[in-house]
Amino acid sequence: MLQPKKRKYRKSFQPKMKGVAYRGSRLTHGDYGLKSMGRSWLTSRQIEAARKAIVREVKRKGKLWIKVFPHTPVTSKPSEVGMGKGKGEVDQYVLGLKPGRIIFELGGVPKPVAKEALRKAAQKLPVICKFISKD
Repeated sequence: MLQPKKRKYRKSFQPKMKGVAYRGSRLTHGDYGLKSMGRSWLTSRQIEAARKAIVREVKRKGKLWIKVFPHTPVTSKPSEVGMGKGKGEVDQYVLGLKPGRIIFELGGVPKPVAKEALRKAAQKLPVICKFISKD
């Protein structure tokens, strides 16, 4: 799973998700991409599941770029623990995903293959996504 190697502080506030994404909203490496149309927390498990779906569909041809990284820790306390006693331990890492952000880029494969691979990846994600291309 994706997670940061080192952090200055173990725990942090929840990510801000207001507005639309200007940064990371254009294709830079590949010919095809998967663009987010909604906002949600994207966990490292969801990114990995979508990546596996793409790799399985393109059969190791072409190149895949993951354009997002879950760097915000989310904490949780065990069940049946009373109020107080501090913040819980880090449970997972998430990314605050905004509308317009490119999640994956794909290159070196034909358009129908890329479209099908990114469609299967979009099914693994908690937001509605859109297939985009350079042409």
